[in-house]
Amino acid sequence: MTNTLPPRAGRRCHNALNPLHSSLYFSPDLDRELSALGFEDRSAMRLAARSAPLGAVGAGTVAATFYNYNHELLARHLPAVWETASPAEVLAARLRAVDATLRRLLGEDAVASPEMAEAAELALRAAEACTRHARPLYSANADLPVPEEPHLAYWHATTLLREHRGDGHLAALLSAGLDPVEALASHTATGKGMAPRWVLGSRGWRRIDWEGAVQRLRDRGLIDAEGELTEAGTALRADLEEHTDRLDAAPYEHLGAAGVERLTELGRGFLFAAAAAGAFPEDLVGKG
Repeated sequence: MTNTLPPRAGRRCHNALNPLHSSLYFSPDLDRELSALGFEDRSAMRLAARSAPLGAVGAGTVAATFYNYNHELLARHLPAVWETASPAEVLAARLRAVDATLRRLLGEDAVASPEMAEAAELALRAAEACTRHARPLYSANADLPVPEEPHLAYWHATTLLREHRGDGHLAALLSAGLDPVEALASHTATGKGMAPRWVLGSRGWRRIDWEGAVQRLRDRGLIDAEGELTEAGTALRADLEEHTDRLDAAPYEHLGAAGVERLTELGRGFLFAAAAAGAFPEDLVGKG
C-alpha cells in the first residue's frame, strides 16, 4: 500500500480516539449496568464487556485475543460469566453504559452536536477499509449493528478502529518476541503505559511475574538496571509502533489526509473534555 498520509497520522488519530473508547472500562455506568444483570466481580464485568462480541467463549479464546491477560485470571471467570448473562444481554448493557458514560462526561450538548455526527461519519468511513482476516476482535465487533444515535455510532466506530489496530499490534508483538508480561513491562517503561499496579490489578499477573519479565528484558539488553529502556529497548518499541502503523494503514488511507486530520481534531476535543470530567484515574499512566 502506498502511504499518502503524513508520518504517523494514523497513529495520532488512533491516540485521539482510543482513550475515549477505553473510558468505558473505568466507568461506574458499566458497573451499574452489569451489576443489574447479576455480576458482582469487576474483573468479570470488564472481561464480559470486551469479549461479548466473540460469543460465549472460554478462557482460551480470550487469552489468545487479549494477549496480555493471565490465563489463570481468565479461567476464574470464563466461561462462567455467561451463566450470569448471555453475550447478547451483556452487549445491550454495554451500549446502555456507553450512552450514560458519554452523556455524563461530554454533556448533552456535545452528544447532540453536529461535531459528534461528523466524527461518527468520519470514523465509520475509515472503518470501511478495515480487514477481517487474522483480526478476531475487530471482526467480531464488525458483526454488530451500527447504533443509530451519533454518539453511540462514534463509540462503535472507535471500537472497530481500536480493535483493528490492536489485532495488528499483537502480530507485531509476536514478531518482536515479546511475551504478554514483557510487552506490558516494556510499554510501561516508555512512560506511556499503565502503571504497574494497574497492570497487575487488571491483567491478573503477580509481582513475581512482572519482575521476571523485567529481568528477561534486561537479559536482552532492552531495559537497564534502573528499569529504564536502553537504546535498544527504545528502538524496539519504536519499531513495534511502526510495524503496527503499517498493519493499520488501510482505514486512514481510505479516509484521506483531510479526513484523518479532521477526525483527529474532533476526537481530541471529545477526549480532552472527557478527561477533564474525570474519565480516567489520575495514577493510571506511569512507571511507578
